[in-house]
Amino acid sequence: MYEKYKIKQLSIFSENRPGRLAAMARAMMDEGINIYAFTIAEGAGYGVIRALVDQPERAFQKLSSMGVTVRYTDVLAVEMKDHPGGLYDAVSALAEEGINIEYSYAYSGKRCAVLFMRVEDSDVAAEKLLAKDVKLLELSQFT
Repeated sequence: MYEKYKIKQLSIFSENRPGRLAAMARAMMDEGINIYAFTIAEGAGYGVIRALVDQPERAFQKLSSMGVTVRYTDVLAVEMKDHPGGLYDAVSALAEEGINIEYSYAYSGKRCAVLFMRVEDSDVAAEKLLAKDVKLLELSQFT
């Protein structure tokens, strides 16, 4: 029922050294894949690039063919109002229900701000957010 709100995020594991992000970006460019959002987390000499792209299956195949370790992770995209309190409005329903946000990242675009988040159970989170009139976005809404 909530499948349409699950966005396939790429989690790309890479050594933390110069040129790794450029190599990933070049591969996406060469394949004509648009990167909507990304974040990088580092730890112990390795980084995890989390990216949302317009063609996740094609990106997965390209990166895998380069010997890159890549995995899919489902995330939700919450539309937020771009003003003080917008983040609170987007996440308070999850806090009230005791649903943990494992990690998140956001951006503020021309139309709205968007919070991407990985949660313990995306079906339950989607149900609770929609019940509180929080707008969830589908990948098709980024194109």
